[in-house]
Amino acid sequence: MDKPSVYLEHEGAVAHLVLNAPKKRNALSEAMWRAIPDLLTEARETDAVRLLVVRGEGGAFAAGADISEFAAVYATPERAAEYSKAIATALDDLAAFPKPTLAAIDGACVGGGCAIALACDLRFAADGSKFGITPAKMGLAYPLNDTRRLISAVGASAAKDILFTGRLMQAEEALQIGLIDRLVERGTLDDAVEDFARQVSATSPRTARVTKDIIARIVAGQDEDDDATRQLFLDAFASDDFSEGYNAFLEKRAPRF
Repeated sequence: MDKPSVYLEHEGAVAHLVLNAPKKRNALSEAMWRAIPDLLTEARETDAVRLLVVRGEGGAFAAGADISEFAAVYATPERAAEYSKAIATALDDLAAFPKPTLAAIDGACVGGGCAIALACDLRFAADGSKFGITPAKMGLAYPLNDTRRLISAVGASAAKDILFTGRLMQAEEALQIGLIDRLVERGTLDDAVEDFARQVSATSPRTARVTKDIIARIVAGQDEDDDATRQLFLDAFASDDFSEGYNAFLEKRAPRF
């Protein structure tokens, strides 16, 4: 049986959110955008999942939105608003996912594909991958939340360069400006992801959740502790993860979180 155009699969502590439209280089259809939130909910509610990896099938990460749908989805202002909301919901839900997320990029990562990658915590890419954000080539605007995530990764000046020109860039430049976090030789991306997953799985899932929460607060502009962040810190000492980590340290063994 053919798998759907976007699906979730589990492999131990890792869940893979797979973009599966290889004939279109995983260009994202409206149906794909609408399916993503429910798949994220499934991964979030599966206790065994410690890391969510987003990847594409067939030699591309995602080449952007499915342009063949544009006549329909932009037929009226109301329809355009509905379509845009579906995309924003998928991306914002991914950005707010409470567990660590990693985009594993091999091939084209353009437009909506780049937006998905930027909504992940980290981005690993194989050599030869290409990146770009291209609304300027179609007379479109880039949404605020997507632009904010781009600026968080590369800074305002590089974001302007990327968005003003709509140009494609090689993976080496993407690494240099911070659009991706790690560049690996082609054929070794799966190994790099597996190694990262092992490291994440060896640490406290509670720490990962709290870390994501605190970093999100800082990125949103919070620059001082408040009652909520102080409580996040103090609650750790009463957690099962701290008890296990502390005892493992005393017993000179690896913790079992």
